Amino acid sequence: MRRELTLERLQELMRQLALSAPGGDSYRVYLVGGGTAVHAGWRESTIDADLHSDQDAVFRDIQRIKEALSLNIEFARPEDFVPPLTGAGNRHIFIETIRNVSFYHYDPYSQLLSKVIRGFRRDLLDAEQFVRCGMVDLASFRSLVHQIPESIYAKYPTLSRKAVLGAIDAFARTLSL
Repeated sequence: MRRELTLERLQELMRQLALSAPGGDSYRVYLVGGGTAVHAGWRESTIDADLHSDQDAVFRDIQRIKEALSLNIEFARPEDFVPPLTGAGNRHIFIETIRNVSFYHYDPYSQLLSKVIRGFRRDLLDAEQFVRCGMVDLASFRSLVHQIPESIYAKYPTLSRKAVLGAIDAFARTLSL
């Protein structure tokens, strides 16, 4: 049975990824979902580490790391589940650099969209924290979601513009900012 991802285990995962990364290049690894919540202190733990990188070489030793730390590790990013938001690549939040690997929180606006759309209780609590801690400005978020072209929804057959906007409006009503 795998252990939950705590802040201590997340930091060790980051260290192990950096130690095993090939030399001669620099890499970016993004924390997504529960990893962001744990790192930000919103939760004590999460069931897995969701990671993303545009450079697969940084994950060359992931199976050994996963077994050594007894963690569930998945490769995922919000755009796997929800439409991309304009400018997402410019909104990643830097965490730290270890050796030749820089770690970031994946774009919080994209993470917020994914959590609101999934809509599980834990996701909505995390979503609230994105707004409350200031990682996401609700008005800017709503504007970005409204900018998603209708044609993009064809790539996400379980979503519709109307349903997404409805979920965002419902989420916004739950906040008492």
